[in-house]
Amino acid sequence: MIRTQVQLPDGLYRDAKRIAHEHEMTLAEVVRRGLEHMVRIYPRRDEAGDVWQPPAPRRLGSFRVSDDAWRELANEA
Repeated sequence: MIRTQVQLPDGLYRDAKRIAHEHEMTLAEVVRRGLEHMVRIYPRRDEAGDVWQPPAPRRLGSFRVSDDAWRELANEA
């Protein structure tokens, strides 16, 4: 395991210490879990692809509301 030092804003440090105390963990465990979470939600670019692309459009069928009625239906409460 690698040892490292980080600088934290005072408020973030206090919150992290509070979480550690409330969940009976060390501060190091709180930091490790936070970093593990960030690594999961931000995958490597080579794994996720370089640029996000929206899905290809697909045909959903004919529009089932007449041209005259769609605005009224869209604004119903």
